[in-house]
Amino acid sequence: MVKIAFNSALAQKALGKVELVSEKDPETASVYNHESSTGRCLLTLLGLAFILTGLIVGGACVYRYFTPKKLYHGAMHFTEMDNEDVREPYYLPRIDEEVEIRDNIAIINVPTPRFGEGDPAYILHDFQRKLTAYLDLNMRTCFVIPLNTSVVLPPQDLMDLFMQLMSGSYKTYLVHEDLVVTERIDDVAQLGFYIYHLCDGKETYRMQRRSELMGIQKRSAEDCFTIRHFENKFVTATKICKP
Repeated sequence: MVKIAFNSALAQKALGKVELVSEKDPETASVYNHESSTGRCLLTLLGLAFILTGLIVGGACVYRYFTPKKLYHGAMHFTEMDNEDVREPYYLPRIDEEVEIRDNIAIINVPTPRFGEGDPAYILHDFQRKLTAYLDLNMRTCFVIPLNTSVVLPPQDLMDLFMQLMSGSYKTYLVHEDLVVTERIDDVAQLGFYIYHLCDGKETYRMQRRSELMGIQKRSAEDCFTIRHFENKFVTATKICKP
């Protein structure tokens, strides 16, 4: 019995020495301390990255929504034909517009004409998505069509045009554009951020140019209105018809 008790105590003492050496092993402790320090550094860096991202995004939003918008005003006098031999009337009709250009987007405000025909509207050209949206302010209805890049000037050229118009009057000519409603759009979110905010909560329709439609178009039963506007060095009378 004495022999067994002696051996058990000796084994426990030896085990205690092994555990003690293991706990105080400088190499093992160094590895654990290094891993712990690295983890804390990574977490700190990630936290700083999230904070900086929030500051950048928040600053951009504040700058975008709380700084004054830069609006350019322009006006054009126009005749029905681009022909100097045609006898001009004493008074030439005039179109006034305001344009805001940002984020590859042009938003044009067409007020009610002082004289002559035309309906007030907002026109939004999304150069990234290649779409144009017309918001008729009388009917509170949106109409969307692919952007006509052969007519609408790109953002920088459009800004240069309005800068020229702000310095003096401009005489030009009138062209006609005939558009026809083809279908209703139920989900305006698919049209992008800017058109969504312009047309959200309003009836929205897709359009096509009449010249691109096949077959004979019945015009007698159509409900039409006209927007006179410009995004180039000429005035366009856009006629929009709902069958």
